[in-house]
Amino acid sequence: MEVDFKIDPERIKSFIRRQGRATAGQRLALENLWDQYCLSPDQDYDLTKVFGRQAPLIVEIGFGNGSSLADMAEANPDQDYLGIEVHRPGVGHLMMLLDERQIRNVRIYNHDAIEILEQKIADASLAGVHLFFPDPWHKRRHHKRRIVRPSFLALLNKKLTVGGYFHAATDWGDYAKEMLALLSADSGLQNASASGDYSPRPDYRPLTKFENRGLKLGHGVWDLIFHKR
Repeated sequence: MEVDFKIDPERIKSFIRRQGRATAGQRLALENLWDQYCLSPDQDYDLTKVFGRQAPLIVEIGFGNGSSLADMAEANPDQDYLGIEVHRPGVGHLMMLLDERQIRNVRIYNHDAIEILEQKIADASLAGVHLFFPDPWHKRRHHKRRIVRPSFLALLNKKLTVGGYFHAATDWGDYAKEMLALLSADSGLQNASASGDYSPRPDYRPLTKFENRGLKLGHGVWDLIFHKR
């Protein structure tokens, strides 16, 4: 079902809630692991108590099936990760991976990312925000649904620590150009690229099977990394 807000264009949802069909393993994870890994959007948390420590906190918006997030968290045990995803099968798949590999530095919100950032994340608390391959909403009439817009950048500036970073990646060329223009125009953010445009893929961002297949076919992928001034 598509959820929309007709009055304020800044509140238009940047996703359609397509739940799809969960596998048997995903259903078991959703039934048995929810309380271990998922946070409720109706509760307030002290995240240092949730994770049992004080560590750099990184949010990933729209983690899909969670494979990349699990890889990053496993490779960087000194950091804590909050994954936000609206699609329950993906949440179930990530929980399966976390349980199988005993990864303890990830928690999950199955909810709208903007609402979580606005209401549940303290200001100046995030070391990083990841947005990997968001829906490009490629039809021009749907561009208003793209998540990277001025109101989102204002939210980033509130939630990132000084020196914290925003990292977006897309395989849609016109969305990359649009994001670059918006991010470059924001006085609170500074491009990490020495050339003032796109950054090479950093080692911490895993190369997905989908992305690797696209690269072999000659498709472009653009990474944008900006730091809070």
